[in-house]
Amino acid sequence: MFKRLPGDEARNLVSTTPDTAVVFRPAVVTTPAILTIVILTGRMLARLIRTIWRHPIATVIPAVLGALWYFYGWPLAASLSGTVVLALTSWAFLDRPSFARLIGYRLLAWWRLVWIYRRHWQPVMIVSGLGRHLRGRDYLPRLVKVTCTSWADVVTVRMLKGQAVKDWSDRTDHLAQGFGAKSCRVALSHAGRLRLTFPRSDPLASPLPALPIPQEPTVGPVEIGKREDGRPWRLKVHGTHVLVAGATGAGKGSIIWSVIRSLLPAVRAGLVELWALDPKLMELSYGRALFGSRYAATPEECADLLDEAVCVMQKRAARFAGLQRSHTPTVEDPFVLVVVDEVAFLTAYQSDRQLRQRISAALATLTTQGRAVGVGVLAALQDPRKEVMNIRNLFPDKIALRLDESEQVDMVLGDGARDRGALADHISPIPEIGAGVGYVRLETSPEPVRVRATYVSDHDIRAMADTYAPHGEAA
Repeated sequence: MFKRLPGDEARNLVSTTPDTAVVFRPAVVTTPAILTIVILTGRMLARLIRTIWRHPIATVIPAVLGALWYFYGWPLAASLSGTVVLALTSWAFLDRPSFARLIGYRLLAWWRLVWIYRRHWQPVMIVSGLGRHLRGRDYLPRLVKVTCTSWADVVTVRMLKGQAVKDWSDRTDHLAQGFGAKSCRVALSHAGRLRLTFPRSDPLASPLPALPIPQEPTVGPVEIGKREDGRPWRLKVHGTHVLVAGATGAGKGSIIWSVIRSLLPAVRAGLVELWALDPKLMELSYGRALFGSRYAATPEECADLLDEAVCVMQKRAARFAGLQRSHTPTVEDPFVLVVVDEVAFLTAYQSDRQLRQRISAALATLTTQGRAVGVGVLAALQDPRKEVMNIRNLFPDKIALRLDESEQVDMVLGDGARDRGALADHISPIPEIGAGVGYVRLETSPEPVRVRATYVSDHDIRAMADTYAPHGEAA
């Protein structure tokens, strides 16, 4: 019934009984032992050369110690090792930042490369679907490099041919859990290469006190907080428009008052004018004296103030036509920043239809034409849906604080922002932890950056009003 045939004979088989099972054994080629030894030796030499090329210091140190031990004995090698360890320990205590930058983070990166990423790379890639197991062979993305900063691991990966960035951004949860991190962010560094960021700690977990008021007047970018990488967060307000979205208690007031605080010296110098629209009568009313006559609370007053801003913008445009294409703040033509605390109350929740259309038209005019002539808009809202704020795409720079739903992240920061790590819906609702924390996406960079604004307390606001209020406006 069964006939065992060599592999090449199966093609010559003619069966007259269709139900008969044919079993054949493929031809086996025996590899000479010397060829196997040559291949394995070549692979070992290639890996040794690659290791020396990638880690010259880590390979030279044991080689030198081994040579000293061999030629001069172990006491000299041990004393030299102790001297090096003592020198490095002293360096770490005397100048910790430089030691961490030059030595500490490199050693940490090597350890995490070996113990965390390379050790778990194959199972994480296969289980998450980023690798493929075909015909008994694993096809895995290549782990290129691991670098460490004070708060995160940055892993450089070469994708498989045919993979896309979305294949990785859809699996950030798998990657984070697989490598023991709280989250993972994906960014394209070069063609075919990705940069995966795995945070080890949260440098923005604690509230930031209000920054000192600048000594010199400036129109920006103004420092209003700290970025996740430890650098100051400077927000551009002159020459752009900024939209801040966040749920109740997310810290929108922190951004608004931090911007105002940084601009106060320029206001006193006559280079900046602050126009405030406060329809909720809560946030901006604390520093009402800072705005003088440029403060509006009722919808009618807000509409009149916006129309006045449009008038200023149009007059400047007529004077600048054919003479200049950008605005430089001067006492004659100061930078006008229109601050709107809850813009949705004016554009979507206003019961008077004519008043609502008038306000929406004025805001649309300012956001489309104002930046070139020195009129900017800083608007805050809670609900970023299109039917609530239909001109949100007219704001080049956007900030997403804590949001209630994951879909709202892309509404604010643009399509794909959440897949690239802008988890604004995961920000803690506890004020001490999450207030003022958010993700910013600038016009010049599509990648979201995690930031935290400083907290300007009521006492700070009253002190600002007492010091910088126009003459006769102090409370």
